Amino acid sequence: MHKYTYILAILFIFISCEDVIDVELDTEPSRLNVDAVIRLDTSKSITTATVKVGLSSSFFEENQAVSVDRIVIENAEYQGTDAGDQNTLVFNETETGVYEASKNTAFFTSGALVMTINYEGAVFEAKTNFTPSVPFDSLVQGDAVLFSGDETEIVVSFTDIPDMDNFYVFDFDFNEFLVSEDEFYPGQRFEFSYFYEDLEPGSRLNISILGADEGFFNYMNQLIVQSGGNQGPFQTPLGTVRGNFTNVSETKEVDRRTNFALGYFAVVQEFKETITIQ
Repeated sequence: MHKYTYILAILFIFISCEDVIDVELDTEPSRLNVDAVIRLDTSKSITTATVKVGLSSSFFEENQAVSVDRIVIENAEYQGTDAGDQNTLVFNETETGVYEASKNTAFFTSGALVMTINYEGAVFEAKTNFTPSVPFDSLVQGDAVLFSGDETEIVVSFTDIPDMDNFYVFDFDFNEFLVSEDEFYPGQRFEFSYFYEDLEPGSRLNISILGADEGFFNYMNQLIVQSGGNQGPFQTPLGTVRGNFTNVSETKEVDRRTNFALGYFAVVQEFKETITIQ
């Protein structure tokens, strides 16, 4: 699946040759790679959060799911509804590398959230706060094309949150993402086109708009640039894109400088709509 953005397209033409060139690719040691982007539907009272962990791989190889010793989120400011509603959330492994936990949605929407992951004697920590988003004003299929004439246009519009600096991440399904900031449309309605290739009539697209802070925006932007737009937070990395996890281990056996985790912890509001291609 390939996508095109309406704003800019650059074409490179390569002339083939018969010589075989061996390219030495930089290799990185396998690192813990964490997909901890928790998407909230704030209309629901209970949220089930999912975290995926694996070991990063080198070029052309898939990440390998891995089990860790512990994953927990703490919100020191959270006041539960009863004695059993603590200010921590402990995750349970449902399958190798996949962890889930359920909690009152209010636990995620106020206060500073700290995720801690224990793995092979190391302790990794990331901090975040809930970031709001906005619903789509409209999400419709257009009739414009770009290059081959076979592209499918989706026209997206939304109204920016006023009186604050906002960042957004768009999930266009098929592991395709786009980021946007409101520098040029603060508090205004904004519309843009997104193009797909090779979509058949009847295809159903699940498209989301996620809130983002500046750190998550920058992280996703780097991933999109490195991957050509076809990579999410938990896919095979094309380079070492540092997220917001830091090594906070206190043991001398762990080198904090070299033993770091990849991935990102974010808690964001999501608005999702489904569109069927005509």
